[in-house]
Amino acid sequence: MSMVHIPADSIILEGELFLPSLGNGIVLFAHGSGSSRLSPRNLFVAEVLQRNGIGTLLFDLLTREEDQNYTMRFDISLLTRRLLAATQWLQKRPEVSRSPLGYFGASTGAAAALQAAAEQGKEIAAVVSRGGRPDLAGNAALRQVIAPTLLIVGGADYGVIELNQQAFDLLHCIKKLTLVPAATHLFEEPGTLEKAAQHATDWFLKYLK
Repeated sequence: MSMVHIPADSIILEGELFLPSLGNGIVLFAHGSGSSRLSPRNLFVAEVLQRNGIGTLLFDLLTREEDQNYTMRFDISLLTRRLLAATQWLQKRPEVSRSPLGYFGASTGAAAALQAAAEQGKEIAAVVSRGGRPDLAGNAALRQVIAPTLLIVGGADYGVIELNQQAFDLLHCIKKLTLVPAATHLFEEPGTLEKAAQHATDWFLKYLK
């Protein structure tokens, strides 16, 4: 694991990059509103991916100052632009230039992941959303996504389930909607985050090729 600094717009975003030894690709994490690269849930998922030989890049989508501005947390266009900047930064690194890339998005980060995947096309091999708001990506972007996409939702996350179903119906790519029984929005119930992490790992191992 190494600390990295990613230029985006006129600022520098801090991140942590783990390079895989097995060549199973690299997943960029897009955290949710009010969170950061230190999100305990994303860190947990990242550790599971790493144990399976998948690289990870966790980074802050916003600076500390920007994160104090509530509206910026929900500026999906801005979050998408930051994710694309991190993607391009990663693609330029010679040691990972041939690695397939995937996106893992949570909450509002899922919308940014899907918008970025729509723009990147074949450059992104797979997308996973956990407790996400894919509906915020917008209908046009959802229809343009070609990367195999997995939507993981808590089985007790009422309201968000319906929003994910609406987004799922708009996707034209290989897709799957998985409900984790008894899980609420943050997957805080015993064993639920582990199940979500395993679903994500299986998806990335299948499609990060």
